[in-house]
Amino acid sequence: MKEDTRWKLLVAAGLITLSLAIYAVHFLIFQDAQHLLLYFVTSLAFVPIEVLFVTLIIDEMLESREKLQRIEKLNLIIGAFFSTEGTPLLAMLAQADPKVAELRREFVVRDSWTPAQFREIHTYLAQHPCSVSIDQLDLHLLQEFLFAHEEFALRIVENPMVFEHESFTGLMLALGHLIEEMKARKGLATLPRTDLVHLERDTNRVYTALVDEWFRYMEYMHGQYPYLFSLAMRTNPFDESASVVVS
Repeated sequence: MKEDTRWKLLVAAGLITLSLAIYAVHFLIFQDAQHLLLYFVTSLAFVPIEVLFVTLIIDEMLESREKLQRIEKLNLIIGAFFSTEGTPLLAMLAQADPKVAELRREFVVRDSWTPAQFREIHTYLAQHPCSVSIDQLDLHLLQEFLFAHEEFALRIVENPMVFEHESFTGLMLALGHLIEEMKARKGLATLPRTDLVHLERDTNRVYTALVDEWFRYMEYMHGQYPYLFSLAMRTNPFDESASVVVS
């Protein structure tokens, strides 16, 4: 028998023994078996209600609080990702997007935005997937950037909390795959057109997920941390007039 199981059984036996001892003392003092039985049945009848209260109400409240705490910690990780790697990568890929002008019109988020306006952008992204043109992308620069931040990306993935966020997990998996594709090629200058098209698909997978996750994070900061949102908008990769200097 495992030590943990043995410990639990000992505690259970001790509690049962203590309860029986208290009932015995009660009977010896008051000599009233009928009252003792009535009290026992009444207490037993309340057990289902107590279980309901503890499991469905208190546990739910505690779980909800723990979930909020996990979300806060996870958004710290997402924030570190964007400030270190995500935003510069997004700016690089956006320059190779033939339709980036449309995104620039949509993604200049203001302090006055309402939840309805954020929902409109989510709908827009669902109907207009983002894409890059491999001919407009500096693959050597992209490769250098990905290799330089590979260790950071690995540290992000090593955090088990990341896997609680499905869309961010998808982004990191796509990014990891693109890094592996880049590492597997000895040179980029002589790649055939078919292979360039393949790399374009892998890059688009990252770009689409990155744009979506970036906007979700902007929405979160807009509602929770206005000062972080202010900095994010002053470094907005889609806003050509953005400046980190407050004027």
